[in-house]
Amino acid sequence: MTTGSPWFRASGQPGAEPIPEDHGPQAHEQRPYEQGPYEQQAPYEQQAPYEQSGYGYEQQGPYPYPYPAEPSYGDGAGTGAASGYPDGYGHQTPQPYETRTPAYEAQPTAYQAQTPTYDTHAPAHGAPPAPEPPREAVHEPIREPYGAEGTRELPEVAEEAPRPVEALPGPGRAERRRAAAKQGRGKGRQAAGAATGSTAERPLSRVEARRAAREAKAAKDSVGVVVGELFITLGVVMLLFVAYQLWWTNVLAGQETDQAKERIEDTWAKGENKPDVFAPGEGFAIMYIPKLDVVVPVAEGISKPKVLDKGMVGHYGEGKLKTAMPSDKQGNFAVAGHRNTHGEPFRYINRLKPGDPIVVETQDAYYTYEMASILPQTAPSNIAVIDPIPKGSGFTEPGRYITLTTCTPEFTSTYRMIVWGKLVEERPRSKGKPTALVG
Repeated sequence: MTTGSPWFRASGQPGAEPIPEDHGPQAHEQRPYEQGPYEQQAPYEQQAPYEQSGYGYEQQGPYPYPYPAEPSYGDGAGTGAASGYPDGYGHQTPQPYETRTPAYEAQPTAYQAQTPTYDTHAPAHGAPPAPEPPREAVHEPIREPYGAEGTRELPEVAEEAPRPVEALPGPGRAERRRAAAKQGRGKGRQAAGAATGSTAERPLSRVEARRAAREAKAAKDSVGVVVGELFITLGVVMLLFVAYQLWWTNVLAGQETDQAKERIEDTWAKGENKPDVFAPGEGFAIMYIPKLDVVVPVAEGISKPKVLDKGMVGHYGEGKLKTAMPSDKQGNFAVAGHRNTHGEPFRYINRLKPGDPIVVETQDAYYTYEMASILPQTAPSNIAVIDPIPKGSGFTEPGRYITLTTCTPEFTSTYRMIVWGKLVEERPRSKGKPTALVG
């Protein structure tokens, strides 16, 4: 037979088509709540009827929609009752297609009697979600274990203090920044917490953690910068000190020696009487070393601040180190001078060779000595080198000698270098300069 209702064609039978989701007895039950009660649906698209023949249905010619009127099916009794179909639908005799009158209203009573059910728990369409219960009302579920005999009973537990309600979120980002700036949060807060032993302090936010990390990095970098600046400053100071010692002291000593030489020559020009003893630091002679191009004043004493550091040569004329003057008829005229810095008048005396002249000019005469020998290195405590007959000089009998002493090696004062000479000519100043200076 032909069927006029789409849900009558059960799935699983030969030639059966799937029932559309929006038709059939269960259509209204499957419709969501928000769509409201059942309303007349749009008509089906063109369907192809089927006719039962043999084991299945054969497709009939197409017929237009809406469906033809359904015949009376009776009460479902008799041989036409098909297993698996609703009561009242038995095996019917197919009717020709032409006799059917399309009528959508002639739907089975079972289909029209369907009443949509609604989920009363689902929210209405567009309605806001139900508010969550307050935070204070949220508790963990109580565990109810089974007892020893299988009955449910709650275990006996000690009363616990009520759990603290979680605090609401703190102030905003701007408020936290202002509070951190005022109260010195970060490292200061951590130090205070460590001092008081507090462990319940609020953890740092991301902004505060980044700020603390930047402050720690800045502090570390600042330490490195300070150390680097200290090293740079120390290096600059050392360079300045070396420049002062090797260059500027020579400049100052040159100015001092020029002034001392002018004072000595002015005194001689005035014709003042020569004193028997010169005061410490007072200039009284001028020394020439032609081979080294040295012209330097000679002052009384070997004081560093008063004589040597001013670029002058000092005469050993005090205490146990007192030696003879050039005008004495016998003795050793011993002098000292810097080898490095402060004018360095004796820097190259190691280059002197035997026979090189050394001239000392006084108010009365020129005294010319010839270099005799050299002691490259000796201890500072060896004062025998300035004796009237200096030891190690090669002189064996009294005479009129000269001794030059200076520090060695260069730029140190560990040892002393000694150069000796012997008087070869005494020439009054009135007769002019000696040959060693003229040539």
